[in-house]
Amino acid sequence: MITRSIYIGNPAYLKLKDEQMYILCPETKQMKGKVAVEDLGLLMLDHWQITVSHQLIQKMMKNKVVVISCDDSHLPHGMMLPIYGHSEHSDRIKDQLEASEPLKKQLWKQTVEYKIDNQTEVLKRLGNYFEPMLEYRQQVKSGDISNMEGIAAQHYWKYLISPDFLRGRYGDSPNHFFNFGYIVLRSMVARAIVEAGLLPVLGIFHKNKYNPYCLADDLMEPYRPFVDLLVMQWLKIHPEAEELNKECKVHLLNIASADVWIDGKNRPLMVAVKMTASSLYKCYTGEKRLIAFPELR
Repeated sequence: MITRSIYIGNPAYLKLKDEQMYILCPETKQMKGKVAVEDLGLLMLDHWQITVSHQLIQKMMKNKVVVISCDDSHLPHGMMLPIYGHSEHSDRIKDQLEASEPLKKQLWKQTVEYKIDNQTEVLKRLGNYFEPMLEYRQQVKSGDISNMEGIAAQHYWKYLISPDFLRGRYGDSPNHFFNFGYIVLRSMVARAIVEAGLLPVLGIFHKNKYNPYCLADDLMEPYRPFVDLLVMQWLKIHPEAEELNKECKVHLLNIASADVWIDGKNRPLMVAVKMTASSLYKCYTGEKRLIAFPELR
């Protein structure tokens, strides 16, 4: 099912009525709009004068809506996750904990390969120099011990943006456009991991003790190029853009409903991340050998 991504950047009172989220003016209670909760995939709250009824919160949690709260800098700061996402929660975590290092190294190899494949496709679509990426992809080994992910990234960003561009969380423009999209993507992936009954903190590669979402950072890697395409589309239309304004945020929130090719079918990205998380669990149990990752086509 195709879900909707809603961005709210003005004062509002949100409540549940007739199985729908009603968006009201907080002072006059005049209705500004409404959307069925079952059609809601992602809700971003970006104003300190937004009030949400507890009844609506419970309904959104039941319907697995990704709820993201922004801080006073208008950047995503927190997300709402259920405590338990699967009826077999404890058994699934045991399988996750018992996953062997050789298995995790093979899973990371697959992850890097898909990421490089999708980065290559982004460069192709934009008419940029991509040929070395094909060689980097072939050289990925178990656990990516030769760091082909990093080598490919150097080429990718050089030819995606400019030779002197430095990709970083706190880097110069247009880094902040990519950062915003990645935070939204990370929230969706973390939600899918919890739904699959797994712990987001236990990664297959990322192991930073200060990072509570190591597994989300692992699984989102092949999805990052989908965000990159959205950013490049925005910059093509607005070549002088410097500000991450409301219109840009709404554009980047389309990542939730972006079409991706996964397991032989086109599906919305929000559905695809759930398939990825579910397939990872099956790899832990030995039911599958490959994680279901998206392909840019």
